[in-house]
Amino acid sequence: MTSQPAAHGESLATGQRSLGDPDVRYPLWPPLTEGCPATSTDSVAYPVEVDYAYDKLPDDFFTTATTTATATATATPRPRGHERWAPLLPPLHAPGLAEGGTPLLPLADGVWIKDESRNPTWSHKDRLNRVTVSAAVGAGAAGVVVASSGNHGASAAAYAARAGLRCAVVTSAEVPPAVDAFLRAYGAAVLPVPIEQRWSLLRRIAERTGYHPVSNLTPAAHTGHGFGPEGYKTLAYEIFTELGTVPRAVYVPTGYGEMLFGTWKGFAELVRLGYADRVPRMYACEPAAGGPLAASVRAGALTQVPVGPTAAYAISCPVGGHRGVVALRESGGSALLVTDEEMTAARAELARNGIWAELSAAAGLAGLRQLSEDVRERAGEGPVVCVSTSSGFKDQDLLSAGPSATVDPEDWDAVERRLRQA
Repeated sequence: MTSQPAAHGESLATGQRSLGDPDVRYPLWPPLTEGCPATSTDSVAYPVEVDYAYDKLPDDFFTTATTTATATATATPRPRGHERWAPLLPPLHAPGLAEGGTPLLPLADGVWIKDESRNPTWSHKDRLNRVTVSAAVGAGAAGVVVASSGNHGASAAAYAARAGLRCAVVTSAEVPPAVDAFLRAYGAAVLPVPIEQRWSLLRRIAERTGYHPVSNLTPAAHTGHGFGPEGYKTLAYEIFTELGTVPRAVYVPTGYGEMLFGTWKGFAELVRLGYADRVPRMYACEPAAGGPLAASVRAGALTQVPVGPTAAYAISCPVGGHRGVVALRESGGSALLVTDEEMTAARAELARNGIWAELSAAAGLAGLRQLSEDVRERAGEGPVVCVSTSSGFKDQDLLSAGPSATVDPEDWDAVERRLRQA
């Protein structure tokens, strides 16, 4: 499981580095799945990130043709999926599903929606799992194991199937119908257990089977897979190449903060490489029923919080991680707490614009609308982007209302009432 894989020709990844102390470095293999062993303590678990030979990146990497659709006869077309960005990602040992390349859709007042529901399994998690399943292949694992009641499990199952690996998903009895259908379609072993027992079973499966863990193993504070957030950097690359500039701010639905960090890091790399002169202000948009990152920012230390009732199950977390703190600190951003009512209103706004989002996915737009007056006043200073993470099919309450009642086509009054209701 920890054997050195064959080098991947395109990746410029050189090793892993601690976010607790950037001078602490590790080889690229094996991927660290429990954070930095040298700097972490009983109370603070520091993740690692992947470092690259940035000086070897071609000078025209972000200025050559970006898609086959826009390539000219004299330009080299870029492939779809993570292959497009392979030099700035860990080695892609597993085949892809054309992840990424999702549309950036305009609303009003310079607001753009990055619609991640267009990914292969209808969520942003495909960006992460292409990378983590590739790590499992590179490490020689027979399978992957993930703890998830939603998007992460569905995505891991798809990429494991694509790579010919087994997949075990430790989930809960409340798994949404669409997610359960994904898992079974891909042939994953589905293991519903009480939420508080998910992490211990995940660890036991990894230790006894050699399956590669592609979700978090550290319950006190989130570290997650060392390679995973690298996949989210592609969000920043796509936003930058499509807008032609760095947005003023990016609003991100936030649970553990991996996507928040990865998106920030992608923009930070653009600055490092000389393509941009700044990073956008990053806003973490968490459910008001919990909000561990907001609590950590207030306390100045990683903090666990009790989680109250919320329908935003996909981002409802009692603990956060150091990655989110880094993204907010380095970008000058902040953590916003959004209520279920605010997310419901944001989801309705997205629907009016033709985007059907999961409630959790609307947290970014809900956070923006908390600051809407400021956004309108500063609209001339540049665009803002809200990430919408997944499809409305993933909501737990999808089937609760049932189908619409049949209407008698001869009863015009009934038809009119239905039209007015809409």
